[in-house]
Amino acid sequence: MNRYIKTALMAGAAWGALSTIAVAQDAPAQTEEASAVGDVIVTARRRDEALKDVPISVSALGAERLEETGASDITALQQQTPNATVQVARGSNSTLISFIRGVGQQDPLWGFEPGVGLYVDDVYIARPQGAVLDIYDVERIEVLRGPQGSLYGRNTVGGAVKYVTSRLGQDPELTLRGAYGSYNQIDLMASGSMPLADNFRVGAAIASYQRDGYGTNLNTGAEHYNKEVLGGRISAEWEPREDMSIRLAYDRVEDDSNPRHGHREMAGVGPGAGVPDSVYDTWAGVGDDNSVMNQGFSATVQLDLNEHWTFKSISAWREGHTDTVIDFDNTPAPTLDIPAYYSDDQLTQEFQFLFDYDRIQGVIGTYFLDGHAEGAFDTVLGGAGITIGTGGYVDTGSIAAFADVNLDLTERLHLGLGARYTQDTKTGHVNRATFLGAGRSPLTGGPAALPLVQNTLYTNKKDFNDFSPRVALSYDLSDDVTGYVSWSSGFKSGGFDMRGDASLTPDTVNGYDPETVESIEAGLKGSVFGNRLLFSSALFHNTYEDQQVTTQVPAGANVASFVDNVGQSTLYGAEFEGSLFLSDNLTANLAVGYLQAEFDEFLRYNLALGVYEDISDLVVLQNAPKWTGYFGVTWRGDVAGGELAVTPSVSYRDDYSQFEFPNPLLDQEAYTLVDLSIVWTDPTDRYTLGLYGKNLTDEEYRVGAYAFAGALFNDSMIGYYGPPQTMTASLQVKF
Repeated sequence: MNRYIKTALMAGAAWGALSTIAVAQDAPAQTEEASAVGDVIVTARRRDEALKDVPISVSALGAERLEETGASDITALQQQTPNATVQVARGSNSTLISFIRGVGQQDPLWGFEPGVGLYVDDVYIARPQGAVLDIYDVERIEVLRGPQGSLYGRNTVGGAVKYVTSRLGQDPELTLRGAYGSYNQIDLMASGSMPLADNFRVGAAIASYQRDGYGTNLNTGAEHYNKEVLGGRISAEWEPREDMSIRLAYDRVEDDSNPRHGHREMAGVGPGAGVPDSVYDTWAGVGDDNSVMNQGFSATVQLDLNEHWTFKSISAWREGHTDTVIDFDNTPAPTLDIPAYYSDDQLTQEFQFLFDYDRIQGVIGTYFLDGHAEGAFDTVLGGAGITIGTGGYVDTGSIAAFADVNLDLTERLHLGLGARYTQDTKTGHVNRATFLGAGRSPLTGGPAALPLVQNTLYTNKKDFNDFSPRVALSYDLSDDVTGYVSWSSGFKSGGFDMRGDASLTPDTVNGYDPETVESIEAGLKGSVFGNRLLFSSALFHNTYEDQQVTTQVPAGANVASFVDNVGQSTLYGAEFEGSLFLSDNLTANLAVGYLQAEFDEFLRYNLALGVYEDISDLVVLQNAPKWTGYFGVTWRGDVAGGELAVTPSVSYRDDYSQFEFPNPLLDQEAYTLVDLSIVWTDPTDRYTLGLYGKNLTDEEYRVGAYAFAGALFNDSMIGYYGPPQTMTASLQVKF
């Protein structure tokens, strides 16, 4: 079936292009809706620009599109964005993992850096814990594909995701929204703003998300895959002068959902070691306590210095804390249990000087980050009667200077030049010890005890420097269509392996180096046929060097962890996104991505021989499906005096591997998701009713996995699954 879905998506792209040719022969006057979409404004280059003028692959999903497709959290981007993986990390409810064009980072342990940068209102979110953002009070979400080193800096080797919240209106506003759905889902949201003076406004938003579990912990009776999240945001906007604006914002999210232990995919030995009938059930025995808290404050000041220059300051503080447990063996016995905590905080400061003259525009600036991330976890090995405790911290200081300039060489030919210099200083501390007894170690709150073996204990400091340039040449083929070619680079900072066992891999104390991506891209974007077809397309070729890969292998009664700069890989492919206005009432949206990815070199440490070996013929890139696709049609019409929007859609994701080492038991075969959204808005735009059906065919698909084979681990092959079929009804009222 999936083969036919793939064919249909490609046929849809060809059909869309051919249909517009036929339609354009007798095209009516362009609709207001088409014109509005053609004027989409994004901030991909740190300044307001029309989407078609930006020589970068950018997907921009506005609030209306997100509502019409029933997007509930940021992971919905995966379905509508080509060559993107955006999903909940294995063993977590709210930790985010992101890959774009096969480049990212799955390991969320403190000290490891993501490969796709996440920004909320231009504030960089350094840690992935709590980063699965629920969608409320949002203006749009932008997805920038390809390395963004010159403008966004470190840890954007794959790309960047920008979550832009709604600005406060000039008039009093209040929006209330409630939803009820499958598994006793109850969502409540309130947002509003109030002008206290002509130049001063305050606003707030609060959202509660509650849902019973998709499954059950068959051992304890607790819900499994449930949701219990409370989030809020407070903001104020002030214009003390006509040329000055100040925005203050505070947000906080608390997630008390039960831990996700996963589903045993292979039967083991002993009680509760079978394969549960439901993929959402578990026999985990480590417990059901889990809590995540994230909060932050930001201050953005903008000052127009004169008609050409604008100064902007973005100051931010964030912190987070997680207490969790993961049962890797999914049995009542403490065969492979992991109690853990994570904690982090960051201070960031960015200064920008934006300029705009007749033939030159751009931004220059500086960026500072001071971050601390720490944590501890126990590897409880009941079969061996021991516990391996691991704890530590990483302190990061980062400074950068950057510039991005666009030169209008002629009326139609434009040259973009960008560069960024970054210096990171990291101090890492790792403490790994083996304790007698299967229980919590002193590192996670257990009783004081002396270790049987001190596997690792060191503190080290390293500097990482990088220069990331970018060159882009674009040409306006017409007033509505732009073509471009670009070369860009980016880097992900190096660091220290927080799991490293110096007794098995002595080199771990030296840390690992940064990884880099160089990308060549050619694109064509804009609108044709009187704005009936809005499209963006790109061809790209990436060279991925010194790639950081985390692997863990059994080593006797221990687990050896490697974070190696394994070598080099090559990734290339193509993308197409388009909106086709078939009539005044019917719009089709299409996104197709093709990705070819392979390792050219993969160096792996041989524990027995004590040497590195090239095993590139045995490995693949994880989370790199060859094909991804989305096709949706929205019909809008007058019904019962209001506007009804009906959006059926289908998304496709090709086969992909969970790890660099293929595992037929855990790797995910191609799958298709079918959704349907029905939204009605009354003539005054005050009341909105919505009905959303997600995964209507009830597809079972893995979004993560863990693999620990062998008798000591009771053959722990664990899978984590995406949501099943759900139905949700909502009511929104504006005052």
